[in-house]
Amino acid sequence: MATSTFVIPNSVIPTTVNPDLQKERDGATVRSDEFAAWWAGGEEVLKFNRGVRKYLEKDVDTLEMLQLQNKTHEEIIEFSTRGAIEGAKKLRRLQEERNPRGEDYWPNLYDNQVMWGLVPGGNPFGVMYVMLVKALQAQCTPEQYADFGKRLERFEICGTYAQTELGHGTYLRGLETRADFDRKTDEFVLNTPKISSYKWWPGGLGHSSNHCLVMAQLYIDDKCKGPHMFFIQVRDEDTHEPLPGVHIGDIGKKMGFIGVNNGFLGLKNVRIPRTRMLMRHAQVKADGSYVSSPTNVLTYFAMVRTRCLIAKNNAIMLAAASTIATRYSAVRRQSPIDPNEREPQIIDHVTQQMKLFPEIATSVAYRQASNYLWNLYDVTIQDIENGKYERLPELHSLSCALKVTCSMDSTSGVEKLRLACGGHGYLTSSNMSNIYVSATAACTYEGENTVLLLQIGRFLMKTWRAALTGAPLPPTVRYLAEVQKNPEFGTWSGSWENMVKAMQYAAANKTRLAFKSLSNRLSRGETEANSANHTGIEFTQAAELHGRAFVFSAFTEVVTGPKSKTRSANLNRVLENLLELYLVKETLNQMGHLLRFINLTDTDLSRLQDRLETVLTKLRPDAVAIVDGFDFSDLQLNSTLGSYDGNAYERIFDAALKNPMNQKAVPKSFHEILKPFMKSNI
Repeated sequence: MATSTFVIPNSVIPTTVNPDLQKERDGATVRSDEFAAWWAGGEEVLKFNRGVRKYLEKDVDTLEMLQLQNKTHEEIIEFSTRGAIEGAKKLRRLQEERNPRGEDYWPNLYDNQVMWGLVPGGNPFGVMYVMLVKALQAQCTPEQYADFGKRLERFEICGTYAQTELGHGTYLRGLETRADFDRKTDEFVLNTPKISSYKWWPGGLGHSSNHCLVMAQLYIDDKCKGPHMFFIQVRDEDTHEPLPGVHIGDIGKKMGFIGVNNGFLGLKNVRIPRTRMLMRHAQVKADGSYVSSPTNVLTYFAMVRTRCLIAKNNAIMLAAASTIATRYSAVRRQSPIDPNEREPQIIDHVTQQMKLFPEIATSVAYRQASNYLWNLYDVTIQDIENGKYERLPELHSLSCALKVTCSMDSTSGVEKLRLACGGHGYLTSSNMSNIYVSATAACTYEGENTVLLLQIGRFLMKTWRAALTGAPLPPTVRYLAEVQKNPEFGTWSGSWENMVKAMQYAAANKTRLAFKSLSNRLSRGETEANSANHTGIEFTQAAELHGRAFVFSAFTEVVTGPKSKTRSANLNRVLENLLELYLVKETLNQMGHLLRFINLTDTDLSRLQDRLETVLTKLRPDAVAIVDGFDFSDLQLNSTLGSYDGNAYERIFDAALKNPMNQKAVPKSFHEILKPFMKSNI
């Protein structure tokens, strides 16, 4: 009987850098470290991030990370829990060593990008810090936060934010979980009256939480007061057993976020003290009297913050996929351009550049737009502290717009980049599939994209109406009033400023047309609700263009504004090339809308195509340096195709050799299933 004598080597990965990738780095016109410092927000921030990342990633088994997809669902949850807790321990140690009384390492960095390499399947406790702690800080009274918020912040207990139900998601007024106030006992009684009212999807709810912030309809004397937040205990803190009246578990495997332990929650007559309703803004008194919140948006403010975070994180996901595909394109050689010459690096094919470089530019554009959004969020938080709520509608609308466009563009962008890697991009070890399913999830969670576009559309209708009366408008929608005053676009020049104005002009006119359609329907006797529904397609088109106009404006301001004077000529030139590519390619993408309102000639369109091809050529020498400047560690990328050393083929082969399927020459299925069938006479 023949047996295999092949011995699996410990590793086939060279210790040197692929020469083609090194050549790219040596030939760049911009230093990757200079780009990295700009991308991070300064030299000190970059140094800090790298130091923390190095500390967190030491002693981590990178090969085990690559084998994550080969584990069972239960093993993945356990693996992710272990990685998340190890990260928490390390951050606590860092805090104790470097700044014992501060919070700059722990817990502030627990939901930061520096943690990504430790939890490639997602962090089961991520929602706890991304949403729950922030919601408690924003919605608790000081006494409440001292009572239970601080315990959660210190990770003495673990919890999640439970809003979505099996039967309702984005439409919060339709939530079916109810909390009835019982005056006799000074308690709320919580119930999920049917299957559709079960909480469904909260990250970490399955088996990683013993407390939960539940969004439920508040009832007093059987009269509904709308959705409010209630902090409840769902598991025993010592045994982790579900408490009486609590039905809780894991919802099963998902396309992505495979380690996050998303769960379900059913409640039957679960009683909590009255003081467990978050009462910073709305209150229920012991006698049952109700004090409403000064504005309903405050109830949902945790979602606004999360949408800001999505815009940033999805830009980073697209940057990660760009890094993988660009490095791979620099080491992959195929399909001679000149049949008499050696096969070129595939990055030399212009069609390949068109797959790669626009996504690099798009990730940079959204990162800069999200920075503006975060600044607006911080200012709005300060306003709320002082009892001012005027910025909330603009922040809500802008966070929705960026969440929608960034999640859509990053999802399609990651898929383009996967395809740019050919067949090897289809391997899970490329990590492209994991990045894709993480990016596309954001199209649904924290507000399904179409629903958010409709909300933005309604905001634009109100704003257009306000502009007609001459009322002052928030900064990001003032262009609507400018177009009302000057309805003619003027001359197309194709300058960056002109392209920004063109996108704003198209967005304003789509808003105008939507407003006209809405008004016509109302004048024909349709109800406001039906009129809005029937105008929904136009709402979504105007809303999307509004979001894109904002990204145009924000990115252009960053590249051409006053801060450009603080950057080197080489860095400015690279950023200008990225801006040029983003504006030109997106203008071409939106040409159907632009041509409806702006007179562009065939010559204008030909010039845009020439500019597109020219800027691809300009970016070619710096592509690898730029993605190196995104400053991902190999552990964060977790990719056989995108490692810093560029040894893609060897890493693909090494990962295959370490696949559990290859640890035995003959699988048991041969003897138990295949051989008996082949030897049978059937």
